[in-house]
Amino acid sequence: MIVRKLQDAEKSDRRIVSDGWESTRLLLKNDNMGFSFHITTIYAGADLNLHYQNHLESVYCISGEGSVMAEADGIVHEITPGTIYILDKNDKHVLKAKTEMKMACVFNPPLHGKEVHNAEGAYELEAEAVQDEK
Repeated sequence: MIVRKLQDAEKSDRRIVSDGWESTRLLLKNDNMGFSFHITTIYAGADLNLHYQNHLESVYCISGEGSVMAEADGIVHEITPGTIYILDKNDKHVLKAKTEMKMACVFNPPLHGKEVHNAEGAYELEAEAVQDEK
């Protein structure tokens, strides 16, 4: 069994800060679960062009408001607490935060932990791993 507390992980190298967002990675590849789980904060006013070419992602909004648009169809979907969006086709998308948003995110394949978006808005498939903190 693995037990971690968000408050502890936020004070470790599991917390990654980047432009417009920060993410605390609670479950990573080295945990051997086949997926990773993160609590991600999207900062108010963030406008992120993303394209997870190497990963599938599910995102559940815990708090805050914003929108997501898949570039394939141009439809804007409002995000409020209780909304989930699933990037099941490696969808190129734009995520906008009206207010600060807290999101629970699941990635398959799992992230190693140090990933930040590359120039195309994707995470590299094999990024540097975080130290094992079991």
